[in-house]
Amino acid sequence: MANIKEIARISGVSVTTVSRVLNNHPYVSEDKRNAVLNTIEQLNYRRNMNAVHLITGRTKSVAVIMPLIRIYYFSIIMEGLAQEALLAQYRLVLCQTNYLPEEELKVLEMLRNKEIDGVVIVSTSLKPEVIEEYTAYGPIVTCQNSGESRFSSVYIEHYAAFRHGLQYLADKGYRSIGYCDGRKHGSSSSIRQSAFRDFHRESGLPLHEEWMIFDCLNEEHGAALLHRLSAMEERPEAIIVAGDHVAAALMIEAGKQGIRIPEDLAVIGFDNQPIGKLLGLTTIDNKLFEMGAAAFQTIHEQIHGDGGSQPVHRKLDYELIERSSV
Repeated sequence: MANIKEIARISGVSVTTVSRVLNNHPYVSEDKRNAVLNTIEQLNYRRNMNAVHLITGRTKSVAVIMPLIRIYYFSIIMEGLAQEALLAQYRLVLCQTNYLPEEELKVLEMLRNKEIDGVVIVSTSLKPEVIEEYTAYGPIVTCQNSGESRFSSVYIEHYAAFRHGLQYLADKGYRSIGYCDGRKHGSSSSIRQSAFRDFHRESGLPLHEEWMIFDCLNEEHGAALLHRLSAMEERPEAIIVAGDHVAAALMIEAGKQGIRIPEDLAVIGFDNQPIGKLLGLTTIDNKLFEMGAAAFQTIHEQIHGDGGSQPVHRKLDYELIERSSV
């Protein structure tokens, strides 16, 4: 099997020159570069990447912990991550975990075993203190507010964003407001629940526990949500839904059932997805693509030492986009 010394001998150049060509070093004359490349092709040379990783201490790979691939919220973050990874010539190792702690820990063990250079956690079921144990083995970035933890984070203020949406509904004259979310005990959904309860307590509006509905993760759940609201003896005038795809399905089902949006039920989403724009859904743009891009930029800087060793916490702005559903 050919090696760098043999390539150098046949090409008539030094081993250092061959190494520079293999690593795309700019300071190599064109004739020497061509001689090396022609010899590599002639010998059908393939680099031993395991050896390269041992020498450089890097794998050029970052793992991404993602609970569910088909949920828009997660997939658009992934797009932002993928764009920046491509620019940096890094590979992303996508790990769907279904919120199973044991699967998430397997990915973090990859960091301990030096199989990857870092981990981006899009959403997790693990406690922060568990994640912190693995920061000794490499950089970790979460796409949710991690407070003052020892790993970095990129996030929006879900509390402020939800309060903004609720105040917008109240300013429009709605006095009875419902709330729909995915996981009841997720870190971001817990923050949104606090915002919902605090808003009602401080504004004096009545809070009905049956109007707080959870485990709505997909379009089928959105259609079922409409039927659940319709079956209520007293239903809210408006609802804020964490996920435009769920809100959109609710709106489509409402049209089938003759329920007018917003005359019979006002709706605010949370994501700013394309389907929401098509349906005229008022929504809170939580900058998911930008979040993914910023998460990769952060971990790339920490892998290469550009961002220092201290955790970085980046808060992104959100935007309420007014359309016709309110």
